Amino acid sequence: MSGSELRQIEVDGTRIAVRHRTGGSPGLVWLGGYRSDMCGTKALALDEWAASKQLAMTRHDYSGHGESGGAFEDGTISRWLDESLVVFREFTSGPQILVGSSMGAWVALRMIQELHKAGEGDRVGALLLLAPAPDFTFELMEPQLSDAQREMLQEEGVLREPSEYSDEPNIYTRALFEDGAKNRVLDGIIDTHCPVHILQGMQDPDVPYAHAMKLVEHLPADDVTLSLIRDGDHRLSRPQDIEMILRVTEGLIEQVQKRVA
Repeated sequence: MSGSELRQIEVDGTRIAVRHRTGGSPGLVWLGGYRSDMCGTKALALDEWAASKQLAMTRHDYSGHGESGGAFEDGTISRWLDESLVVFREFTSGPQILVGSSMGAWVALRMIQELHKAGEGDRVGALLLLAPAPDFTFELMEPQLSDAQREMLQEEGVLREPSEYSDEPNIYTRALFEDGAKNRVLDGIIDTHCPVHILQGMQDPDVPYAHAMKLVEHLPADDVTLSLIRDGDHRLSRPQDIEMILRVTEGLIEQVQKRVA
């Protein structure tokens, strides 16, 4: 569809693939999860819905993901954050709703911190966080590492584990862990200065719902809603999950429009 064709920009020498649709405000910005791409079920459903509402939407693949260049093993939160900020500034205008899925929620929270530092915080009208996994390296993975895994990370610089979602193993590098510690957001108050809605499955095997509840504790100054889906898993890609995501998105859009009216 015209307006959502593949675009490419270069960030620090790496080709980043972007799909941007022009349209009304507020726009939507999709931030995918670890090893996910911008053409997954939720991202496509949201893009189709945005098109039906004539709203702008921007998606991109982090380096080492999907249609972008670069090696996955070279990726870190800092690198993917920088790429996301460049895409945000290059392709969007006016207030945006950041929709972060899993690791993408971590990137979204770091983005809003960096945008506020740069005096651009009003560009984010709201946050929608799906099965959010902020600080997942430090909070969720590190405590579970065995001695053998820690040794492998230190000696080989990489940890490979079977994936439930792909034939390819999950790859976690020592650089990812070290950089993740520098990007922690659950070590203090997160001032987003905008509405935040979190959708979290209670049957999520990857990110326990207690993690989403912990995130809420770090967002005390904001308009925060946590919706727990009793039978929801990590993907939140079932038809009923998609329907809920779109319903919540529509509510956030109405909130943003009222605030800027």
